[in-house]
Amino acid sequence: MTDTKIRKIAIFGAGAMGAAYAAMFMDARDFSVSFVARGERYRKLAQGVFKVNGKRYTIPVIHPDKVMEPAQLVIVALKHHHLTGALEDINALVGDTTMILSVMNGLESEEMIGAVCGKDKLVYAIAVGIDAVREEDRFTFASPGKLIFGHGPRGGASQQLGRLQEALNRARIPNAIPPDMMRMLWWKFMINVGINQASAVLRAPYGTFQSSPDARALMEMLMQEVIAVAQKAGIDLSSKDLDEWIKVLATLSPKGKTSMFQDIEAGRKTEVEIFAGKVVALGQRHLIPTPVNETVQRIIKVMENQSGV
Repeated sequence: MTDTKIRKIAIFGAGAMGAAYAAMFMDARDFSVSFVARGERYRKLAQGVFKVNGKRYTIPVIHPDKVMEPAQLVIVALKHHHLTGALEDINALVGDTTMILSVMNGLESEEMIGAVCGKDKLVYAIAVGIDAVREEDRFTFASPGKLIFGHGPRGGASQQLGRLQEALNRARIPNAIPPDMMRMLWWKFMINVGINQASAVLRAPYGTFQSSPDARALMEMLMQEVIAVAQKAGIDLSSKDLDEWIKVLATLSPKGKTSMFQDIEAGRKTEVEIFAGKVVALGQRHLIPTPVNETVQRIIKVMENQSGV
């Protein structure tokens, strides 16, 4: 009988999220895990040893021009502004039975990947509650969070989801398949627009939002504008979804930092265009005011310019 279990995994993006998932799969000792990169990034990764939660991992690095066989699962954990340049490299790892799982932020990555690699290869997903942090060459996370995944707007084969869930269970990665994946995708977008951007402008870890009513109010004002545009787009989001996020927020390490806060600290380009920029554009399309996101977008742009990004 042919073994259909997922064992060969390729990861695009060796930041905090990519390193955390690589470590979780490697700890299961039942997977072949590799990063994929080219150019200077390839040379740097090929020389290094990853330290995740104090444990050392030697993770192979594949050059996309030297791929010998497809991966069974491709995980895309890139920043949005790196995705366009990586699409053909992702496609080089795709075979007949490959599944592609994007844990990227925003609402666009699945459509962009599907246009090049085939929409039938995609499983839509969000990572919730994982508090991975990168500090130089060290990666830490206190909570693995939960990987929520399902079919996109066009549906798909149920056995595909079952095969992925079996692999995640084998790696002891908490996961769930919701009844409405597109709603969950927007829910995560709402979270990112709120906590990522508020933490960046305040330079604040999760603990600040757990203890400060003012910080939490800024976060929720940003999120309320997402709810308004989501409802116009036919997505069932409401203020009750804010309450669900507050429950998740309470479980995160007070010292944990969002990816956008980490970008600001490191002087890197942020993903403000796919957060506030997207909300402002949707507001204009649906004739809904989005003044909080517009203001925060300008603040973050100034912060980027001051860092020379």
